[in-house]
Amino acid sequence: MKIRIKFRKWGVMKFIGHLDMMRYFQKAMRRAGIDICYSEGFSPHQIMSFAAPLGVGITSDGEYFDIEVHSTMTTEQALCALNEEMVDGVEITGYVRLEDHAKTAMSLVSAADYELTYKEGYASPYTAEEWENKLREYFEMQNEFPVVKKTKKSERIVDLKPFVYRFEVLHGKTAGFFLQVSTGSADNIKPELVLSALYERCGLSYDPFAIQIHRTEVYAKEKDRLIPLLEMGTPIIREEL
Repeated sequence: MKIRIKFRKWGVMKFIGHLDMMRYFQKAMRRAGIDICYSEGFSPHQIMSFAAPLGVGITSDGEYFDIEVHSTMTTEQALCALNEEMVDGVEITGYVRLEDHAKTAMSLVSAADYELTYKEGYASPYTAEEWENKLREYFEMQNEFPVVKKTKKSERIVDLKPFVYRFEVLHGKTAGFFLQVSTGSADNIKPELVLSALYERCGLSYDPFAIQIHRTEVYAKEKDRLIPLLEMGTPIIREEL
């Protein structure tokens, strides 16, 4: 059986990288009594696939990974068993069964939501209203939003406009931003790239240490609409063999 698990990550755990998180969950699966499947061969490993690994320093309410199991508890039982093994900064919030033919979360990821806020000790250069005017002038009213996107091997100019689905200003004690961007193996847009480009248009110097990035959800695309990855599965109401 295929299972999709959703979790949130905050606090000091935001500094733990993807490979260490994978090892952490592998141990947690065993301690929680999850009947997870292992690969065959000389070095068997748990069958586990993460949707879109977070960068170090980013918090999230919408992280996903898929596993395969021989048998499973109910959703309620699995959530309790797993959360008993979680450290402060990690919480399992979803556990659903997928159809046998379902694709992995990694291959389905199409978009993600982010909130970008100023960390304590840092101030926004503009009020929320002023940011809305800047956003309208430099992004909404423009046909293109070209930026230089750097990779390990090269750099190229990319028009971000088609890959930024929503870009809004958040109102609070200080201004913040909401971004919904293309995510996945083909067109993976980092929210900090979008915000730093807006800063550049405004003639400002972007300080990445001033901004806390928080991912709120990850989506798959189905029939021209975005669906949270958890909604592609069904809760388990009785133990299944």
